[in-house]
Order: sequence, then C-alpha cells, then structure tokens
Amino acid sequence: MRETNFIKQNKDKWKEFERILEFKEKDPDKLNDLFVQITDDLSYSRTYYPNRSVRVYLNNLAQQVFYSIYKNKRVKFGRFLYFWTDELPQLVYNARDAFRMSFAIFVLSMMIGMLSCKMNPEFPRIILGDAYVDMTIANIDSGDPMAVYKEKGEFGMSLGITANNLYVAFLTFGLGIFFGIGSAGILISNGVMVGAFQYFFIEKGVFLESFLTIWTHGTLEISAIIIAGAAGMTMGQGLAFPGTLTRLQAFQISARRGLKIMFGIAPIIIMAGFIEGYLTRYTETPDIVSAIFIFLCLAFVIGYFIIYPVMKARRGFAKPIKDTELPPDNTQKISFDRIKTSGEIFADIFVFYKKILREIMLLALGAGLVFCAFSYVTSIEDIDRLFSHPTQLFGALTVIRQYFVNDALPFLPIANFLIFTTVAFVPLTYLVKFPDPQKYAEKKWTFYAINYLKMLFPATLISLIIMTGAWYTFLLFTFIAPIIYLWMFVNYWEEINIFQGLGKTFSLISGNFGVLIGLYVLLVLIGILFYGFMDTTFLWFFFDMIGWNLSLEQNTMDEVLSMLLAFSSIFFMTLIYTIMTIGGGLLYFTLLEIEEAPSLKEQIKYIGVRKRIQGMEAEG
Repeated sequence: MRETNFIKQNKDKWKEFERILEFKEKDPDKLNDLFVQITDDLSYSRTYYPNRSVRVYLNNLAQQVFYSIYKNKRVKFGRFLYFWTDELPQLVYNARDAFRMSFAIFVLSMMIGMLSCKMNPEFPRIILGDAYVDMTIANIDSGDPMAVYKEKGEFGMSLGITANNLYVAFLTFGLGIFFGIGSAGILISNGVMVGAFQYFFIEKGVFLESFLTIWTHGTLEISAIIIAGAAGMTMGQGLAFPGTLTRLQAFQISARRGLKIMFGIAPIIIMAGFIEGYLTRYTETPDIVSAIFIFLCLAFVIGYFIIYPVMKARRGFAKPIKDTELPPDNTQKISFDRIKTSGEIFADIFVFYKKILREIMLLALGAGLVFCAFSYVTSIEDIDRLFSHPTQLFGALTVIRQYFVNDALPFLPIANFLIFTTVAFVPLTYLVKFPDPQKYAEKKWTFYAINYLKMLFPATLISLIIMTGAWYTFLLFTFIAPIIYLWMFVNYWEEINIFQGLGKTFSLISGNFGVLIGLYVLLVLIGILFYGFMDTTFLWFFFDMIGWNLSLEQNTMDEVLSMLLAFSSIFFMTLIYTIMTIGGGLLYFTLLEIEEAPSLKEQIKYIGVRKRIQGMEAEG
C-alpha cells in the first residue's frame, strides 16, 4: 500500500485518538484498545515506511497512549463493590465451620467467666484488676455505674478505643498462625473477661443499665473479635490441614483468605470505636432507644455475616474464588519494571525478606546485643530499673518510647540514631544490588559510606517520631514515616543528595499518596501485630524457662530479665523496621513507573522490531 493511501485510510482514526487523549478523564479500557491499534499501525509503518514522517508521528502517538494508560488507570468501582457483595460473603460461607467454632468458644468462655464469678466473688478482681473494680463500685455508689465512659473527650476516647480494638482483632487473627490455637486462646481470654464483667454488674443489681450501655458498642465490637477469631482459625487451617498442597502453599492461600476477612471487619471495628467514644457516654438515653439500636447492630451482623452468605450460596456466587498453587518464595521473582498494586508490593516485600532472612536475623541479633551492651555500660541507674514492661495485655506497645528516651540513659538517642540507621542501611544495600548486581558490584566503599551518612537524617526522623510517645504517634508513623522510608531509598538508588531526594520523593507521591498509604497501613498493622507477640504468653514462657534453668540471686535475675526484655524489644523492632524500609524501596519502582514510565518507554523502542537468532533486526 502506498504511504498516501495508508495515511488517507487511517487519518480519521488517528485524529479520533488525539481527541480522546486530550480529555482529562479517560477510559482505561478504551485506551488499551487504542494502544493495540496504534501499535499495529506503527509496526506496519516501521516495515514499509521506516524513514518517513508517518512512522515518527505514530511513534509519538503510541508513547502518549502508553503514558495515558498507566497515568490514568484506576481501579474500577465494580471491583470494590464485588468484594462486599460477593467475595467477602463467599469467604465467610466457605469458612462457616471456623465461624461456628469461634462463636462457640467465645460463648462458652463467657459462661465460664460468669460461673466463676458466681462461685468466687473475688474473681472479677483477678480478671479486671482491683483498680477497675474499686472505681466501678464507686461509680455505682454515686448513682452512675457507667461513668467510666464519660471520663475522656469524645475524639481522644474514640481514637484510642479504635486503635486498641484494631490491635486486639489483628492479634487474634495473627495468633492463628499457631495452627489456630492462638486465636482460640485470645477468644477464651476475652470471653472470660466479658462474662466476668457482665456478671459483676448483675451481682450489683444494675444489669439492665449496664447491658444497654455496654452492648450499645459491644454488639459490633464483640462480633468483630469473634469474626477475627474465625479469620485466624481459617489461616491456621492451611498449616494444620494442607491437603494435597505443600504446607507453605496451603498456608499462603489460607492466610490470604483470612486477611481478606479481616479487611472486611475493619469498618465494623472503626464504627464500634466511634459509637463507644461518642454515643455510649449518653447513659441517660431512653431504654427503648438503646434497645432498638442494639437490635439493629445485631441484625446487621447476623444479616450480613450469616443470612446473606447462605442466601448467596443458594443462588450461586458470581464466580468462585480461584486459589492457585503458589510456588515457594525462593522460586518467585520480583519484577521491577511494571506498576503493581499495594497487595502485590506487600507480597514482594516478604519474597525479598526471605531472600535475605539470614542477614536480617543477624542484623536484629546484633542490634539487640549492641543496644543491651550500651545500656549496661552507660546506665546511671540500676540495671533492673532501666526498663519496665507492664504485665497487662498490650503493655509492650505502651512503653516503646523508653527504648528511645530514658532518663537513666542520657546518650540513648544518639545510640539509637546510629543503630537504626544501620538497620535501614543494610536491607536497602541488598535491595539496590538486587535489580542490577553488575552495576553495584563496581561501587567502592566510599559510595556506601556516603549513602550511610545520607541515611542518618531520615533514620533520625523515624526515631524522633517514635520518641513523641503521644496518642498521635500512630498517625505520624502511618502518614509521615512512609514518606521518609521512600526518601531513604530515593537518595540511595538515584545517587543524589538528601535535598534533591526529598524533591524527587514528593514528585513521585504527587497524585499517588493513596498507593503509599495503602501499603503502609498494611505494614503498620503487621508491625503492631508482630510486636504484639511481646505481650503473649509464648514470650513469657520462654523467659520463665530461663529462670527455671538459672540459679541466680533475685537482684541478678531481675537484671537479666530487664536485659532480656530490652533485647527482645529491639530484636522485634529491627525485624519490623527492615520490613518498612524494604517496602519503601519496592514501592519506589511502582511510583517511578507511574510517573515516568521508564520501562514502557524502553519497550516502545522495540515496537515493530523482530527477533532473529543472532540478535535484533528492525523490520523493513
């Protein structure tokens, strides 16, 4: 075909393409169709008109289509709707045995708690603590049994309760990794506590008022804990009963299913926190109004998590959940040249984490030992008084700040700045080498020394966030720390100074902040859950074993225990910190592809180029 005929035949289509590309909002599917047609025309022009302007024109048009596809592609609202209307109900229906088991364990534990209170009037003090029981008795005597819900401001109380409930739920889920037994243990603990708490008010003759107040928020809150237990048992089932799959493959599948169920209850937990902070305090609300509200909450839980999944199963789900056999991580490869979702990056983090697990474990071991040695040498107080670890549930999270700011260790901040700079530097060094080992094999030690120094300031900022130790620390770590982790890797990978790196960082997250936060919300929750093992009986059982096998004086034993707690805290923090830094590094490649599309531009160069045995040859 002559060039003039080729242009005449297709020019209207090309003009239409240009018109569509001018629109601010573009349909990703239509752009994909455009791309296919444009590249076909470009390939034809490369073959028959390699030196003509029409080839240059089509090449530029193809680049615009490439950019538009990856710059404006959005997750369809239909995918979001499908999750809530079909996928989550299907997951719940498939896990119905775990749900029944979780509910039965909690109710039985509640009954045990109530029976224990009836048999032993002092049981509530054992479970709830003397301070809480004495305070509640004082409130009952003053005529306001539920005054505890009025002590704090609405916003602060709501935020604190929501964070605590999220932590409890994810801990309940996470402990399911112990073949589901850990989730059952948390359910038993919470069930006994709720039973003792409720029976305490029955004994004091204020059952109705306490019931209508507590279950105003408790209906959603307790339901979420039971569902979290079912999600944990679902995850543990993959380890306990792998079937025809390998245990690792079965666990990966069951963990994904359990995690999706957990995402499904996150809005319920947030709503329960809001209700407890803003509504439960109004104890003077008419009984009928409170009863109706409790009924509506219960109807929602039963309707969505019991009746609706059964109805959907009878009518048939839109499509079955497809579980693929996942290969072990050591055979999985990480792609650095395409745009990935937060979930894909999340999976890549742990693939890479496993590849350098030996180095990370040695790093965590070294960080813990250096921290303890520094504390022992520089302390101006007795060793056994250096650090505290509250025995109540979730106590470890409340005292993290003492490992960064401590009156008995005046130079502790400086030591931590160096320790956690090293903790960030090591995994990022492995990561920068991973995509291009040949390039970084040629680097000199001065290159790594300079990058270590460049990492000091961002790593110090992370430590300063933790040192705030206030209610907003969680928010800072969720919304500010991710930018700093990304900044670290930008400085390292692009070999620029920290000021240029900060500018490039903000350029990458411009318009993509949701991707950044979406990933780090996952990582922060995983970090909290992982650090939560500091509060479990598993760690304390390990400490008890050490005590059983060491014959030491009490003062010496207290010092050993203090150092063990410090070592464990830094060890766990290091493991979490490395996950965060790796996350920032892997996220960089996706953000770079969204903003600049380097790999796509590279692919454009070879459109219309065919492979030959001895290499590449341009067509025509």
